[in-house]
Amino acid sequence: MSNVDVLLIGIDAGCLPVFERLYEDDVIPNIRSICEDGASAPLESQMPPWTPSAWPSLYTGVNPGKHGVCGFVAYDGYDFHVVSGNDVEEHSIWSLLDKHGKSSVVVNVPVTHPPNEIDGAVIPGFIGPENPRCYPDGLLDEVREEIGGYRVYPNYSRGDTRFSDAEKMDEYTNLVRMRGEAFRYLADKHSPDFGFVQFQKTDTVFHEFDGDWDKVKTVYEETDRQVGEILDECDPNTVLIASDHGMGPYDKYEFRVNEFLRDEGYVKARKGGKGMPSWNPIQEELREGKDTKTWEPNTFERLAAKMAEFGFTAHRIRTGLEKVGLAEIAKQYAPKNVARTGNEQVDFPKSTAYMRARTELGVRINLRGREPEGIVPPDKYDEVRDELIEKLSAVETPDGEPIFGEVAPREKYFHGKNADNAPDIVTIPNEMGQFLSAQLLGDYFAPPTEPWNHKLEGVVAAKGQGIDRDGMPTKAHLFDVAPTIMSIFGIPYSDRMDGSVIPFAEDIGAQSYPEYEEDDDVSMNSEDEAGVEERLADLGYMQ
Repeated sequence: MSNVDVLLIGIDAGCLPVFERLYEDDVIPNIRSICEDGASAPLESQMPPWTPSAWPSLYTGVNPGKHGVCGFVAYDGYDFHVVSGNDVEEHSIWSLLDKHGKSSVVVNVPVTHPPNEIDGAVIPGFIGPENPRCYPDGLLDEVREEIGGYRVYPNYSRGDTRFSDAEKMDEYTNLVRMRGEAFRYLADKHSPDFGFVQFQKTDTVFHEFDGDWDKVKTVYEETDRQVGEILDECDPNTVLIASDHGMGPYDKYEFRVNEFLRDEGYVKARKGGKGMPSWNPIQEELREGKDTKTWEPNTFERLAAKMAEFGFTAHRIRTGLEKVGLAEIAKQYAPKNVARTGNEQVDFPKSTAYMRARTELGVRINLRGREPEGIVPPDKYDEVRDELIEKLSAVETPDGEPIFGEVAPREKYFHGKNADNAPDIVTIPNEMGQFLSAQLLGDYFAPPTEPWNHKLEGVVAAKGQGIDRDGMPTKAHLFDVAPTIMSIFGIPYSDRMDGSVIPFAEDIGAQSYPEYEEDDDVSMNSEDEAGVEERLADLGYMQ
């Protein structure tokens, strides 16, 4: 048995409404004991409340305008690459603890590939490749040999009909088990001061299976079993649960932002090309163990783009095939990304403003001097932005409800050296119940592509040494987790952190730490940059 001083359990999309429904079915007794015997509260997420941006905010304590990751992809002009740990430009909790002589074991935390060198061990998670570089070298092979296999991603592609739902759920629970077993093995070996294990499938089960409650219970039951075994074997002095965002039903509309912007004269369209910025085309290569950082269309996909220029769009062809009952056959045999290259899409260099990717929850202005072919003069920026904010704020659903709960300038949510990575206008769906789309598909409105998706309130819970149950506020913020954990250790947190210590713990205070500098030895190598993008839509973020 190893004794971990402070244990952080990350449950992607975990939130009290989901937990409390699971309590009724007695599915998560170990999680419930932490929440109810300790203290728990909603944990407000950030903008945007999505995995690749929110987890770095949680583990650095700063907003995306400082750490730099504002979505699944980052941009090189109008082109894009899937984000990695190299895009996170701020110190993690475990890196700061390392500076104070504290060791850590970190397993499956998103956007941590390639890992930093610390006293301890790191197995990166989501958005890294299937065979991520770990620290120390050789760790992944060691873990696989010890526990009988370890994968980051499922052994099937989302939508693969060769696997039954039962087989897919077996794979889900298998992945959850791997997280727990790998963490327990490494905790036993390294006896870390700080442990951080994250469970991702608690999120993707909602995306892939549209919130099917029996499947949700299956995933959470295994997650809770692993939590219980970790608690038994690691015997932490203090344990915390935290999530990156919540999860709930989207029962309103899908709103296609770029269609609206096109009609208002801001967006220009083109037929054919590389497709909208997205992590979707990279999903399969990721799962296959490659580390592709960006994506280029193959011969068939380029042909589809060329055909689209002459009016033969994938959307139009599919509509015709549906009329004669051949759409499913065509889908089965067509290359996966033909729809990306063969459909109408935003012509970014010629547009005034546009939504680059739906998960950014924002609109970008094509600013001269910032974008490679920007067309909006800097002295017109405020005028264009104010006009857009006014127009977007006024958009209503066919039922007369506002689409957006808030339309705000980015400065309200993003500040720091990387604020330019964020959209210029933040567009927050009303009650996080309207599904935003960046696609050009004709109509403004449609039923939501996914009936369950992210909500703003996740969860934080804490139990054990140094935790004052009566000090838990009615709500905490995602940025608060990192300074709180540092304070529980009795170590000053960074004065660059945007959060505050949650008052169930004693506030130790802040100090200045050196500015973040990327270590030369953790940069992505050419092999690492081969497969990241082709994997990602499998995990629930299809355009």
